[in-house]
Amino acid sequence: MIEYTGIRVRDLDRSRRFYEEGLGLLPGGKGRSAVGGRWERLRDAATGGVLELNHYPDAAAYREGDELDHLAFRVESVGNTIEKVVGLGAKVRIAAHEEGGEWVAFVTDPDGIWIKIFERRRSDEPPTSRAMD
Repeated sequence: MIEYTGIRVRDLDRSRRFYEEGLGLLPGGKGRSAVGGRWERLRDAATGGVLELNHYPDAAAYREGDELDHLAFRVESVGNTIEKVVGLGAKVRIAAHEEGGEWVAFVTDPDGIWIKIFERRRSDEPPTSRAMD
């Protein structure tokens, strides 16, 4: 079972604001790691999913999102969410479009992490459960 997803961020305050205000996650605890970093967990009230933001101020720089493909957030309105997250530092990478019964767009957060933002158009069935044509 997946307990949470942890991502490394450059600015903990900026990232917390982005995921809370832009994507609706809620505070879920914070602490310090044994190696000198800080972490904060954010939780999705609807699904119980947890995103852990990890910040290591003294560590060497990392490459923008190379180790992580993307995070996915189902939203009520792709257009409204894009407007909100762009105002918080996101960049639109793939404009909103129809794909397999979903309205989909991809943005990157202020640290370069790719995020799929989508709203379901047909059913509540996960896209990976549908047959491929």
